[in-house]
Amino acid sequence: MISTGMLASCSRPVRATTPRLPIVLNLCPRANLASLAFRASSIPCILRPFPSRRSSSSCSSLSRSSITPPVTFQPHLHASTTRHRSSSSRSTTPSSTPSPPGVVTELAFPKVPSPPTIWDKVLPRWAAGAKPYLLISRVDKPIGWILLYWPCAWSITMASTVHHLPPTVPAFYMTLFAVGAMVMRGAGCTINDMWDQKFDKAVERTRWRPLANGDMTQFQALSFLGAQLSVGLLVLTQLNWYSIVLGASSLGLVVVYPFMKRITYYPQFVLGLAFNWGAFLGWSAVTGAVDWVVTVPMYIGGVLWCVMYDTIYAHQDKRDDILVGVKSIALRFPSDSASRTLISSLSASFVGLMTLTGHLAGLGPWYYAISCAGTALHLGWQCKTVNFDSRPDLWKKFCSNGWLGGLVWLGIAADYVSRVMVPGLY
Repeated sequence: MISTGMLASCSRPVRATTPRLPIVLNLCPRANLASLAFRASSIPCILRPFPSRRSSSSCSSLSRSSITPPVTFQPHLHASTTRHRSSSSRSTTPSSTPSPPGVVTELAFPKVPSPPTIWDKVLPRWAAGAKPYLLISRVDKPIGWILLYWPCAWSITMASTVHHLPPTVPAFYMTLFAVGAMVMRGAGCTINDMWDQKFDKAVERTRWRPLANGDMTQFQALSFLGAQLSVGLLVLTQLNWYSIVLGASSLGLVVVYPFMKRITYYPQFVLGLAFNWGAFLGWSAVTGAVDWVVTVPMYIGGVLWCVMYDTIYAHQDKRDDILVGVKSIALRFPSDSASRTLISSLSASFVGLMTLTGHLAGLGPWYYAISCAGTALHLGWQCKTVNFDSRPDLWKKFCSNGWLGGLVWLGIAADYVSRVMVPGLY
């Protein structure tokens, strides 16, 4: 057995008041104490990234240099330990010997088992290898592709209403765009996780993601991304050339979005620009060109709506974002009153712009009653009742925007039915 006193005598002096993390030693039979103490002192200090609420106040007062990391020694290091023992009497500069490779990363961000998911129940044992790919695509969380899909559906249905197109046209394109939304949302998640692998390791909610947890390599993610983009391209080629070029031009926004959270407190605006590109693409797919007069207000309104609901989403990770250095609009408006004022202003602007869109498109009372008035009531409920300090409530309010997008579409669809399918209904 190695006592604490023996280890301390071979290492650097430590003040009695210095808090220490536990040291785990997996020793080789012939490793001496001087070698072990030197290796422990050569590993950079790390700060525990997830202080609990009880210990957050005490942890915040500790400096990085006052905390000693846990150290793991592995049998395969025996040879280098023996060599150091033979030369320790001749060398007095321990900093010249590198730390064991990978030790700090493994200790700072240990591999944790992913929480139970639907795939654990659904996938047979022989298909277990597909689980990381399904998780990185967020197939089990459809709210992402639903929010991406709604601007496309609004535009397709509104264009069909304005041009009095038969029901088969919006039905075909809405189905096609639903497939495209699922595929491209998955591709966007893969790109995001490839950018944010290190950040995800340090955030409690995202530590189990396949790349962050080591269940998938960067090369595997890149290969999978290539497959996703190929399917997305296959969907895109079903459209006219105008729409193909228009759709491909949005890929830059998808790629650059994860980088924006490193340089600005407003990455949600870039996400909104990417997520609402379907307002242009849906119209061009149906008619062969974009009606900019109608779609620009719809697009801007959709961007503001996206910023609103993603601000709610960002409040889930605001504590972890501070620790890892990620920026978001939730940190720019951290207080309850500031965030509530922000999402209320964004919501009001969204309703106003969608009202303007309906006026420019010449839509009727069904649109204003359902898409505008109904949306205003729903957004008012969100802004008034959201609890910015409750993760369950934040997730609930965020997901409710999937129903809100459907409410907007329902008003457009009702106007389509009354104008095209059953003329004179109102």
